[in-house]
Amino acid sequence: MLEQQRTIANSVSMSGIGLHTGTSCTMTFKPSQENTGIKFVRTDLGGSPEIPATSDNVVDISRGTTLGIGEAKVYTVEHVLAAIVGLQIDNIIIELDGIEPPIGDGSAKPYVDILLKAGFVQQNAPKDYLIIDETVMYHDENKQIDIVALPLDGYRVTVMVDYQNPALGSQHTGMFDLEKEFVNEFSSARTFCFLSEVESLADQGLIKGGDIDNAVVIVDHKASEDELEKLRNKIGIKQKITIGENNILNNKELRYRNEPVRHKLLDLLGDLALIGAPIKAQILAARPGHKANVEFAKQVRKLYQQKKIVKKYQLVKKEGVVFDVNAIQKILPHRYPFLLVDKITHLELDKKVIGVKSVTVNEPFFPGHFPGQPIMPGVLIIEAMAQTGGIMLLNSFTDFQDKLVYFMQINNAKFRKPVVPGDTLYLEVEMTSRKSKIFNMKGRAFVNENLVAEAEFMAGVVDKEQKSNGI
Repeated sequence: MLEQQRTIANSVSMSGIGLHTGTSCTMTFKPSQENTGIKFVRTDLGGSPEIPATSDNVVDISRGTTLGIGEAKVYTVEHVLAAIVGLQIDNIIIELDGIEPPIGDGSAKPYVDILLKAGFVQQNAPKDYLIIDETVMYHDENKQIDIVALPLDGYRVTVMVDYQNPALGSQHTGMFDLEKEFVNEFSSARTFCFLSEVESLADQGLIKGGDIDNAVVIVDHKASEDELEKLRNKIGIKQKITIGENNILNNKELRYRNEPVRHKLLDLLGDLALIGAPIKAQILAARPGHKANVEFAKQVRKLYQQKKIVKKYQLVKKEGVVFDVNAIQKILPHRYPFLLVDKITHLELDKKVIGVKSVTVNEPFFPGHFPGQPIMPGVLIIEAMAQTGGIMLLNSFTDFQDKLVYFMQINNAKFRKPVVPGDTLYLEVEMTSRKSKIFNMKGRAFVNENLVAEAEFMAGVVDKEQKSNGI
């Protein structure tokens, strides 16, 4: 795998119609600077809005992956993204004067060919690989979908599909060397669907640009000539359609014996580009689809963001510690005598954080609370939980160092046992909901395994220069 980032050497363009919208579009690939990633640009809209290709910007997964920010959208991006990551391109601008890229022949090969024609430029910055060092799993019980990422010093992808349909049956494939196999073995695998799905897709307003030249239609039921003619008119195909002897519409030949599952691997590659970084891992996927792919990409992207944050703040890696007190002081504005968390031992961004506070007799509040019988004030235990929770909000704002987290509300606070010098507080905080810059969290404090305090609280994130009223 390449070690340095790369972009393309020259701008290149292609034109055509989109698979689902049927609209015309010219798409231009342009070189981009280091560390800018993959961005789509709608040049036909005012201000030419940019849409970074990350899972944060996925707005629809109806038979394809759609990205959007506000009114700006780009449909069916997965084949374009598969071509880009398959060629190990890190930084690129994709300009479009329409809402959906040209579908070409239904594979990633047209994009691969034009990108190869553009050539590549090696950049100075190293690739920002996400190295999977622990198993990451996604499971959908209802659809029996499983996607797993395992540690590996490389990138391998294995896919299995089983539609329980005699027209397709079970298929599997694997890509073990991206550089050697992607272009020749996977990029030309075309999109496919079943004949029984075609009418439903048309009724949903999809496949307006679909025809037998840009999709493989697998025949999964008998249909009369009259039924085929009605279907042809409904979806606007000019060619006559027939049931092929090979159970494929119009007897089209497959490019590979297992072309459908190879295309599923292609889709998976494109959707995993939405992690926003190249990865080193072994990916195993059973019955993947766009919805599952994107959910898995979101899960892995959170891991990527978390690793970037830990790398940014924790300079010295310590076993069992995510952030030590030096890292915490880079994150939180609190200082003596009001910094009430010593280390973070667990962090799941937007989900859960665990902090530790060692309570010593030297705490400045003990002489007055209470003389001769020191007890940690309950409100400070809640404050310690809140500070711990504040660290969980790190990825919510790119300029977190310019923000402050303020209490807005405390509910259901309960103090079950006193906390005294010599105790070690374990502070567990979970995020329960988020709306814009307002966060709801639930915190619990333990000494050993004993629950000593709990509370629900609401916090708001504001700019440091913004004034607050009574918070």
